[in-house]
Amino acid sequence: MSYYPVIIVLVLAVVDWIAADKKWKRLEYVTKPATMLALLWWMWQSVGWGGSMLWFTLGAVFCLAGDVFLMLPWDMFIFGLLAFLLGHVAYVIGLNNSAPFINLWGGFLIVILGIYLWWLYPKLAGGLSASRKKGLKIPVLIYSLAISLMVYSALMTWTRPGWSMVAALSVSIGAVLFYASDSMLAWDRFLKPLSHARLWVMATYHLGQIGIILGAMLYTALK
Repeated sequence: MSYYPVIIVLVLAVVDWIAADKKWKRLEYVTKPATMLALLWWMWQSVGWGGSMLWFTLGAVFCLAGDVFLMLPWDMFIFGLLAFLLGHVAYVIGLNNSAPFINLWGGFLIVILGIYLWWLYPKLAGGLSASRKKGLKIPVLIYSLAISLMVYSALMTWTRPGWSMVAALSVSIGAVLFYASDSMLAWDRFLKPLSHARLWVMATYHLGQIGIILGAMLYTALK
C-alpha cells in the first residue's frame, strides 16, 4: 500500500480547515474538493478503484459532489444532502461484505444509535420548523437514518469475516467522526451556532473519510 499520497491529503485537509475557520472562501473552493480528489488518488495508487473498493470509490465520489454543492454560494443544501445520502448508501454496501446479520453486538449498537437519533432528531426538527424549513424534515430524517446505518455497518466490521482488527478500528473511528461532523453541522445550521463550527466540522469530516478509506484499503490489501 502506498502511504506518501496521504501526506498530500493531510496537508490539503489542514489548509482547508484553516480556510474554513478563517472564511477564506477562494482558498476553500480549491482545498475542499482537492482533499477528496487527493483521497481518491491515494486509493487508486494503493489498491485501485475496482473490486471490493468499488463501493468505497463511489462513496467518496458522491461525498466529493456533496462537498461541492455545500460550498457553492447558492443554496444547494438539498442537492448536497442527496449526494451525501448516496455516499452513505455506497459505504454501507461496501462495509457489508457478507450477508447482514444481527448479534449481541449489533443489538447493542442499534440501541445506542437509536437513543442518539431519538435525542437529536426532534431537536433538529424543531429547529427546522423555527427557521421555516419544514420541508427539510423528511429529507433530514432519511439522511439521519442512512448515516446511522453507515455507522452501524462500520462498527459491525468487528464481527465480519475478512476484517482485521486494524481495518475494523479504522473504519469504526472514521464512521463515528463522520457522524460527529454531520451532527455538529446540523446543530450549527439548524439549532444554535457553535464556536469555530466550520473548523470542527471539516476536521472531523476529513479525518472520518480518511479513516473509512484507510480501513477499506487495509481490508482489500489483506484479501
